[in-house]
Amino acid sequence: MKKTYLYSLFALLIIGLYSCKSKTVSKSDKTGWNYNEKEFGGFQVPANYDRGAPGPGLVAIEGGVFVMGGSAQDVPGQELGNYNHKREITVSSFYMDETEVSNTNWLEYLDWIRQSYPDDYEYYYNELPDTLVWRRPLSYNEPYVDNYLRHPAYGDYPVVGVTWEQAQRYCTWRTSRVNELLLRSQGYMTSFEDLYGTGKGRKKDQVQAAPRPEGPFNTDVYLNGQYDDRGKNAMKDLGTAATNPTGKKGDAPTRNVRLEDGILKQPYRLPTEAEWEYAALGLIGNTQYENIASNKIYPWDGLGLSSAKKSTRGMILANFKRSKGDYMGVGGSLNDKGSLTVAVRSYLPNDFGLYNMAGNVNEWVADVFRPTTFEAAEAFNPYRGNYFQDKKLLEPGSAKIAVDKYNNPILVPATSGKKQTWAEKQAALAATTATDSLGNTTVASSYVADQRGHRDRQNELYGEITLVNDKSRVYKGGSWDDQALWLNPATRRFLQQDEATADIGFRCAMTMLGASEISPRSSNSFKTKAPRKFNPKKI
Repeated sequence: MKKTYLYSLFALLIIGLYSCKSKTVSKSDKTGWNYNEKEFGGFQVPANYDRGAPGPGLVAIEGGVFVMGGSAQDVPGQELGNYNHKREITVSSFYMDETEVSNTNWLEYLDWIRQSYPDDYEYYYNELPDTLVWRRPLSYNEPYVDNYLRHPAYGDYPVVGVTWEQAQRYCTWRTSRVNELLLRSQGYMTSFEDLYGTGKGRKKDQVQAAPRPEGPFNTDVYLNGQYDDRGKNAMKDLGTAATNPTGKKGDAPTRNVRLEDGILKQPYRLPTEAEWEYAALGLIGNTQYENIASNKIYPWDGLGLSSAKKSTRGMILANFKRSKGDYMGVGGSLNDKGSLTVAVRSYLPNDFGLYNMAGNVNEWVADVFRPTTFEAAEAFNPYRGNYFQDKKLLEPGSAKIAVDKYNNPILVPATSGKKQTWAEKQAALAATTATDSLGNTTVASSYVADQRGHRDRQNELYGEITLVNDKSRVYKGGSWDDQALWLNPATRRFLQQDEATADIGFRCAMTMLGASEISPRSSNSFKTKAPRKFNPKKI
């Protein structure tokens, strides 16, 4: 059957061809005022916006409808039906990491912490994976305790021993690193060469790291205008009333990149359970013109666990435990090539181009676990785990947001589920209470920001008579230490968000903005006309 993950490789080319057809936006089709001109107020609109390439490591996943839990196979004694309520849902298009996050990727994170906060041993320690997850009372795994994270022999292997909370913090860190690279390499901020004194014409003995008074780069803080760092290609501020910095005619002050410019990448995050299952199943390879030719039990076609192709016949398609004591097969003809984990680029990718969506390691997803979530969840982008938060202001009425010692915005529970009137907002600011023991400012409000237990009929019992509570997080995919049952994308288990094991890793996702279609199957489309031209002189 034709595999379609190659479409994602040509998505950017297709998007580019379509964007070339659109005309430059130069004036408002509702007021007639020109855009991007200082004389007309300086309102700036990107011309021919193109979302461009996904962030590093990501592939595009074209969303659509599928039956959540539909691939689950009930097994006597496992009671999977209680945990896989079958329901038709729709997932928006998004991006997902091609591979699991590797040990090398995590060591890069640790190295950044060491260089940015050389004296903060607590920060470094808190982000260390728990390598003691390899220890078993009746197994000799001590070499993995010492070597699995740091030795180059395991550099391309998936990082394990990380909690859900650590994975979340890695996503936040990764977002800012990617956006800082984008801004500095394209000249919107000071380039790395100029920042560290390694530009053209400088001698080696003159190299010296430039100080960063604002602290390490953070995307949210930058977007709020709290960085004063403009590069040679900084955006022109056509709408400002400030004096031209150079005094030259036609020159204009510069500004930070804004969200409206469409330049910065969306935050990296953990995928939702629905996104993860949809991406793992990869039904796009079995679909033509909305007709699904065959369903799947695993991320590959067929009912078996080994390849049916002539050139690879009999080769195991994932890294899992074949029987209670068989982790890799017979010496001389190993079935899955790995006694524990294997490199993140192993076996064949699925039809979306994703590696190891079954086996190798289980993967954290964003959702809070409930057995019956999908009986109650929304049909569009279902997710359980919302805890709505706002960025804390430096002080009531201030435009600046408060940051912690690592330059991350301080988040506080949201005070309203809708836009407040101006009077309501001012009243809420006036009612601000004293800071609590953690330094957080709270506002008196009847709004409940924590929605993790929404529509959960049994939520009063969770955490009281069960192991399930609001910190129980879902993980999926099966691992090197699981038998084939758990390779099914619909299976789901849970662990507390502050716990870690030797068989759980993760990969990141990113929201896709704009048009959902990324893999056009035909040239059929509705044609639209350009806005009517308007000449104010003929009024």
